[in-house]
Amino acid sequence: MASNGTDCPHPMKATSNGVFQGDSPLDYALPLIILQICLVLVFTRFLAYLLKPMRQPRVVAEIVGGILLGPSAFGRSKTYLDAVFPKKSHTVLDTVANLGLLFFLFLVGLELDPKALGRTGKKALAIALAGISVPFVLGIGVSFVLRGTISQGVDEAPFLVFMGVALSITAFPVLARILAELKLLTTDVGRMAMSAAAVNDVAAWILLALAIALSGSGRSPLISLWVLLCGAAFIVGCIIVVPPLFKWMARHCPEGEPVDEMYVCAILALVLAAGFVTDTIGIHALFGAFVIGVLVPKDGPFAGALVEKVEDLVSGLLLPLYFVSSGLKTDVTTIKGLQSWGLLVMVIATACIGKIFGTVGVSLLCKMPFKEALALGILMNTKGLVELIVLNIGKDRGVLNDQTFAILVLMALFTTFITTPLVVAVYKPHKKVDKKAYKHRTVERSETNSQLRILACFHGARNIPSLINLIEASRGTGRRGGLRVYAMHLMELSERSSSMLMVHRARRNGLPFWNKVGSSDSTQIVVAFETFQHLSKVSIQPTTAISPMATMHEDICGSADTKKVAMIILPFHRHQRLDGLLETTRSEFRQVNRKVLERAPCSVGILIDRGLGGSSHVTARNVDYVMTVLFFGGHDDHEALAYGKRMAEHPGISLIVVRFVLDSKVTGGVISVDMSDFTNAEERAIDDQVLDDLKRTISDKKMKYEERIVNSAAQTIEVISEFSKCNLFLVGRIPEGEIARSLLTKTDTPELGPIGSFLVTPEFSTEASVLVVQQYHSNMSVHSLASLKSEDEGKDDESSDDDEK
Repeated sequence: MASNGTDCPHPMKATSNGVFQGDSPLDYALPLIILQICLVLVFTRFLAYLLKPMRQPRVVAEIVGGILLGPSAFGRSKTYLDAVFPKKSHTVLDTVANLGLLFFLFLVGLELDPKALGRTGKKALAIALAGISVPFVLGIGVSFVLRGTISQGVDEAPFLVFMGVALSITAFPVLARILAELKLLTTDVGRMAMSAAAVNDVAAWILLALAIALSGSGRSPLISLWVLLCGAAFIVGCIIVVPPLFKWMARHCPEGEPVDEMYVCAILALVLAAGFVTDTIGIHALFGAFVIGVLVPKDGPFAGALVEKVEDLVSGLLLPLYFVSSGLKTDVTTIKGLQSWGLLVMVIATACIGKIFGTVGVSLLCKMPFKEALALGILMNTKGLVELIVLNIGKDRGVLNDQTFAILVLMALFTTFITTPLVVAVYKPHKKVDKKAYKHRTVERSETNSQLRILACFHGARNIPSLINLIEASRGTGRRGGLRVYAMHLMELSERSSSMLMVHRARRNGLPFWNKVGSSDSTQIVVAFETFQHLSKVSIQPTTAISPMATMHEDICGSADTKKVAMIILPFHRHQRLDGLLETTRSEFRQVNRKVLERAPCSVGILIDRGLGGSSHVTARNVDYVMTVLFFGGHDDHEALAYGKRMAEHPGISLIVVRFVLDSKVTGGVISVDMSDFTNAEERAIDDQVLDDLKRTISDKKMKYEERIVNSAAQTIEVISEFSKCNLFLVGRIPEGEIARSLLTKTDTPELGPIGSFLVTPEFSTEASVLVVQQYHSNMSVHSLASLKSEDEGKDDESSDDDEK
């Protein structure tokens, strides 16, 4: 790389003797690379935080961060550049960055499923080919302009191919995350974009291999031919040898057990060996890693295990170094003068026109609506890390000079940045939901023979036993419509490769998640639901919501609207420890629950799970539960009672309804409340009518009704404690009346209401689970809305756990 010995910096030693021995840590490789990694991580994550409200993928922040840390911005200070990124450290930095990049390309290969490519339809294939060929041809045209101005003297053939590849690439991983962020995975545009981008990705790698082969230093065309032939032979050899090797490993991995460390190490060594072979051939070490990643079976135990072992270290720690390595080569200040800025505009315009017009034209020929075709064209124009890889290889091979490289990096950044805002502006998927057909938004209804639909959400395998037992208790008997359950697995979308594997397996939000997922957690979920369906009369459709935490409530509410369910059941954000106390699982899920309560198109229930039925599914004939409805008054209590009556139809369930009545002697006296907030006489009459209907249905010992007259909050608590031995409490979220309001205290769970919050406190000793129910109303009451926003949001939820201890 260096031209002569005088320009070569002295090699750096690995470690120093310390400042007390007179050594500066910045003169040694290890402490300097540690400083560089820390600086890059802090700076790029800070930029990602700033760009998050603009819904930009993290790769944009990392590209911008790399440019700012290089000579374009901070690097304008020679003191900073010589201290933090001296030239003598570039070899170490590039080596570590490329090692991280090698394993990241292995993860990218894991994201591509060759079987899915084989199922790509003719329409997606035509769109992908148009999205590659048109910008590729335009890129070749642009290359002639650049060679005549700022890129004079470069080899013609490799420069033409590199320019064509640079303009025709679609960043498949970045595109998938943008689609998930914009909730477009479920749309025709999203499915078409994913299919076309996958084809585009494979074609881009083939074209890049061609460009690298042509850019070799050898002048003979035979050398490039030998490189291509050896590369093709390597791929064929891997296809023949690697899949049988993985099958042999899979046979030696027990079902449901973690993958043996020996096999993980063997696969990672194979990745390195493949990288060594392709680098020796003269293509690039990245190709070998990518090929091995593609060949890893997606339906076995290895994909999930490898991602789990590799992704955090590579994506979080090592990969950002590659963006800085690229940024150190990018000097935006080389773009000066009217001609250079004009060329930048020309390159950006050509890239956008080629991708968008090529994709839109073929999409319209395939009879897609114009807005969908335009959105698809904008999405296919997304660049990302693969674009940077192409540009950096071209820079290292001497095909791209400093000015051309800077122009193309800014083009990649601009096209990726504008994708999200342009798609949001031109395309809003229209959901055809017949509001008139959506009649049953609550469990309480006049048509008792109609089908009950429930959307039951869960975080993981831990929630499954109680959820299945709750579904079993809810199925009722003798109803013509029966029970239909949509079981939704709530999965967070992140920048991790594992979340992309989830996206590809699910293919779209709302489709069954049991597409041979490799993790043991998912396998347990699949087996549990399949077994329950075979043993019961309940129809269950498993679904997946893959979404960022900030917008997960949109997936839940949207699915409830589409499926026309009567109730959404959400898991509480705390789980029970071995000592019986509740501790926070993830505080973000609490905000998801609150937003669902506020915006749900139907009734909502929050399940506080204390092990309903134990740790396994209880069969119908073995069900022996006691359910208790605590009735104070109001619409939410009506809904809880309606759900309880449904449960009482099960032959193994006994229902106890306890109505709390305030002693008339102390009304407005002992309990100091504002009477203007409470139900009037007409609403109390509705409560009486609901309970009269209940009394008429009581025909055996399975249902009991009790009225308890109380005169204080303390006495109310005593009565509730009498029923603590039941299996499940059903309570309204915002019960009405003086008694319920008297139990209002400052709590860290106001979304549960006064009764629900009391039932989850450590002061109330019980092993019963709790279902807190909110009945659907088009306009929520002021008090109900206030309870979702009354808590100090800055308070750390974990502090409540410490208080409980």
